Amino acid sequence: MKTVLKLELAEARCMVHAAFRKAEEIGVTETVCIVDDGGCPIALERMNGARITGPQIAWNKAFTAAGHKRSTHLFNQPPNGPALPGNEAFGIQWSFEGKFAVFVGGFPIVVNGEVVGGIGLSGGNGEQDTQCGIAALQALNDLLSPQNHAVMVEVDIKK
Repeated sequence: MKTVLKLELAEARCMVHAAFRKAEEIGVTETVCIVDDGGCPIALERMNGARITGPQIAWNKAFTAAGHKRSTHLFNQPPNGPALPGNEAFGIQWSFEGKFAVFVGGFPIVVNGEVVGGIGLSGGNGEQDTQCGIAALQALNDLLSPQNHAVMVEVDIKK
């Protein structure tokens, strides 16, 4: 038997609010999705004025990051991104009925070395989505560190 950590709504909301604060600070409208380790949404929120396509894109990014345990942009990062033409996972983005996202804005949520979920962001450019994602991961780390839990707060996460 293994004891596992599970994300709950309070942690997901903390992350969403932190991402929204960063989005307001940098002047973008974001949609943020937090999923559990099975890729199911815990929280999915869209800022006023954000694109209507944002919820599905954010969910896809979070689903991919949690399920494949890596930041989504790493799939297309030259020269060895596995989803690039000629590499072993070329075409993977058509998997899971098109839910597999291979571009910037999705990050696994890693607590104490284990992937417990994913966060996906949609609305800004890649740099802006990344800034908001890192702010969300940092907020979760700040929330959980008094309980002796460490959250990986990095851009290039691969577990």
